[in-house]
Amino acid sequence: MQPRPYLMFSGDVPLSVRIYRDTDDLTERQPAVIVTGSWLTVKEQMADHYARRLAERGYTAFTFDFSGFGESGGAPRQAEIPARKIADITAAARSVAGLSFVRPDSVGYLAICASAQYALRAIAEGAAVTSFVSVAGWYHDTESVAPFYGGLDGVTERIDRARLAFDDFLRDGAVRTVPAYENGNDRAGMFFELDYYASAERGAVPEWRNEMAELSWLYWLAFDGLSPAGRVAVPSLFVHGDDCVLPDNARSVQQRVPGPSELVWADGMQTDFYDQPKQVDLAVEAADRHFRQTL
Repeated sequence: MQPRPYLMFSGDVPLSVRIYRDTDDLTERQPAVIVTGSWLTVKEQMADHYARRLAERGYTAFTFDFSGFGESGGAPRQAEIPARKIADITAAARSVAGLSFVRPDSVGYLAICASAQYALRAIAEGAAVTSFVSVAGWYHDTESVAPFYGGLDGVTERIDRARLAFDDFLRDGAVRTVPAYENGNDRAGMFFELDYYASAERGAVPEWRNEMAELSWLYWLAFDGLSPAGRVAVPSLFVHGDDCVLPDNARSVQQRVPGPSELVWADGMQTDFYDQPKQVDLAVEAADRHFRQTL
């Protein structure tokens, strides 16, 4: 299946999109699913796996690069800015909903890892999404994310680095970057062993720049990905497990959404749900069942 290139716009910023569809007949209306992946990633990583699988099941699937990443426009580059990503999600949903080959009122959203908390907030704020699926969703606030970085001391240290990076950017537009992933490097965004980002056979694809703007830390560490749950009324499915990130937060979010929701608890590590057949098969099957009932 060859995806079709497309452009959507978030404000004046062009977003690079790929459309996955099992037919060339643009008069055939299909339910749509927008698919996004983890923080600091591009559409050719985990999102691609799910989009292809969903298109094989009769959905029109969309992936896109967030502003500042991959083939999309936007500055600063490689900056993990939740509010900017939430605006991109809202713009993407609005654009997809206006396409004549998309079934009316049938825009689903499947979010993997960190983009789940961004999609949750976008939906809570009125994004044109009819149904939501979270796969190994990462939902955090400062208190719950701090242990990943050595506690509040580690959070403070990284925010201090962000402050210096802001000084550089505001002075002359320079974007101070560190690796998005480097095992053992505590300045990196992800600094413990993660084969997904280390292996060219998995997530270290040519389209991915292994960089993070260091000013990202304040945005990331201060983001509230939990409180929007109480305002999400669309049907929602959460695929998670004990060996995924922040399982208690995922349970809490699922229990607090006022709309109809389902929790599928599965075996597998966090990054297994990015590309490993057993976990992806399970998640796609559950998502397909959910979307067929709700789109």
